[in-house]
Amino acid sequence: MIRKLHRWPGLLALALVTLLALSGAALSIFPSLEYLSSPQTLSDQTVADLATRIQSALPGVEQIKRAPSGRITAYWFENGTPGAGIIDPLTGQAIASADPNPVLRWLTNLHRSLFLGDGGRIAMAVGALAMLVLSISGTLLVVRRVGGWRRWFAPLRGPWAGRIHVELARVAVLGLVLSSLTALWMTASTFDLLPDGEVIPAFPTETSGETGVAFAAMERLASTPVSELRELSFPYPDDASDVFTLTTNQGTGFIDQGTGELLAWANLSAMQSLSETIYMLHTGQGAALLGLLLGMMALAIPAMGITGVLIWLAGRRGRPRLHHNAPANRAETILLIGSEGGSTWGFAATLHKALTEAGQTVHATALSAFDPSRYGKAKRILILAATYGDGDAPSTAKGFLDQLATAEVLPNVPLAVLGLGDRSFPAYCAYAQAVSEAARAKGWPELLAFHTVDRQSAQEFARWGRALGTAMGAPLELAHQPVQPATQTLTLISRRDYGAEVQAPTAILRFALPKTSLMQRLMRRGFGRFQAGDLIGILPKGSTVPRLYSLASGTHDGFIEIVVKKHPGGVCSGQLIDLALGETVTGFLRRNTVFHPDKSNTPLILIGAGTGIGPLAGIIRGNTRKRPMHLFFGMRHPDSDFLYGSDMPGWQNAGQMTHLRTAVSRTARPQYVQDALRSEQSDVIRLIREGARVMVCGGRDMAQGVSEALTDILAPVGLTPLMLKSEGRYVEDVY
Repeated sequence: MIRKLHRWPGLLALALVTLLALSGAALSIFPSLEYLSSPQTLSDQTVADLATRIQSALPGVEQIKRAPSGRITAYWFENGTPGAGIIDPLTGQAIASADPNPVLRWLTNLHRSLFLGDGGRIAMAVGALAMLVLSISGTLLVVRRVGGWRRWFAPLRGPWAGRIHVELARVAVLGLVLSSLTALWMTASTFDLLPDGEVIPAFPTETSGETGVAFAAMERLASTPVSELRELSFPYPDDASDVFTLTTNQGTGFIDQGTGELLAWANLSAMQSLSETIYMLHTGQGAALLGLLLGMMALAIPAMGITGVLIWLAGRRGRPRLHHNAPANRAETILLIGSEGGSTWGFAATLHKALTEAGQTVHATALSAFDPSRYGKAKRILILAATYGDGDAPSTAKGFLDQLATAEVLPNVPLAVLGLGDRSFPAYCAYAQAVSEAARAKGWPELLAFHTVDRQSAQEFARWGRALGTAMGAPLELAHQPVQPATQTLTLISRRDYGAEVQAPTAILRFALPKTSLMQRLMRRGFGRFQAGDLIGILPKGSTVPRLYSLASGTHDGFIEIVVKKHPGGVCSGQLIDLALGETVTGFLRRNTVFHPDKSNTPLILIGAGTGIGPLAGIIRGNTRKRPMHLFFGMRHPDSDFLYGSDMPGWQNAGQMTHLRTAVSRTARPQYVQDALRSEQSDVIRLIREGARVMVCGGRDMAQGVSEALTDILAPVGLTPLMLKSEGRYVEDVY
């Protein structure tokens, strides 16, 4: 519901909200320009002194006004001709014309009413209301995505459009809420929908009938600083019964022109003060810095509009259409999906269709949208969850475990959790397992025991479906056809072979970068943009199950490179090792943002063994900023599998690699990469204390050994790999 509330006002009012934002941002500049271009008064200058100076320079002065920027404007008659000018308060002389700025006037009319009068004002009010709805619903969505208010500024991952959208929202949302609320207030005031609250003192019925008292003798003018002045109107010439009218930040009053006595006074009402404060907050008049800040925040609107549309389009591509998706409050089955790349939504669509055809009413939504208060007619809840990285929540499940932990009342219906993943990864279905265990700990009854599906296996999914049907008391057949990502043909252009001496054929394979469209590059789709550490899925001939390999190159390298070792009986690795120059394979790109170097300049400790050197070599090759990088590399024998050995001296000479430490396991004194770490314990501790980030790539046994070694190394300084992981300073790409 919140997502729809955020999406449709944004899409429908995008042009109007963008126009409001851009014109508002342009208008925010003028208060600062006016302040900088206007002569300012001295801090102790009084209204009496100012009026004396101006009247001396302009004997026919009729009115003096002070703008919130400090600009003084005087209006006068001279020889029957009206005049107006900007005043230097130190001399009282007019130094510039007071004619309105035509650009400012044009922008103001555009921003307020689209040059359309009351109809335009109503349209812009609708735009402000849409901005308010977008800001509030967007805030709730950000909180849901990052996992709670306390994680408002937590690091983000995922496609660039989504990250930019949320980053801008996190910074700008407060200003956008303030701007939209104040705009709605001002519109309501314009149409007299709010009480006026204006208090004006009664005009005096009796005056002294005298004229000519000096300004310095008028106590009220002599005691009022110019900084508090808003307006001073002079009596009508030759009318002894007329009075001076003084308006300040505190109120309005009348002063006798013959005695200088204050005849009447009324303070601003609370409503007037509130309205003026709201005007100041919206326009920046009187608070130029705030105006500029709000204007800068408003500039986030066009960027968020563009990225929001891209997110919407990506969502339409990534999620299958669910027909007959029932409202949550009328559904018998609640289907919650935690997905990162979109494949889990495909399984959910198959399940949704089968349940619907079986006569069930089903509501499917993201796991992060979990809302027990809406499940009044539910008979069961089903969770399909993927796992991201090292057991983390996928993007559509952020915050669910926190919601579950703090929930006081759970739905009184049974739950079934299905995990989907790839068993070759060490954190196989770890997030789904965590969901299942957390639900059990809260006492949530089970409909089915926890189950997993490996590598999109349609057979395993069908078996789970039959078990679900038995638990429901109705037959259920799930015939799922996994939808493969769009693939491209990759042509091998070079190869370097290793490992023959130790009977472990290994190769560095380099493929030509396929042609990509401008749209793919801009939206970072397919091979339009990638980095070392991302994954490439290769579809071996005769199989529909892709095999994932870590990339050893980035877009800037101009090629696609992977490191492959032939495994006994390995279908894909065997085909790749046997590939000849000019031959092709079919593949697709998958982001792996968790295994990218961060943007800081703190040292990197890169640890890998065997083919795990691939992404680490790509990271070093792309280190044009010469960030300190320390590589620990384990191999069997330098004469057989010293992968990238010929490249490393050049990287060191160029400053791309700071330090290299190798470990060789097939020698008289075998050493593994974790032994190399222990041998340089003092340097490792120093680097970690300097803020170094650790990146580990290779087999899970090696990764386990590295973790144990670092546990011992860091124990004397009170650190552990787990602590570094919690800070985002220890990441793994393990197979």
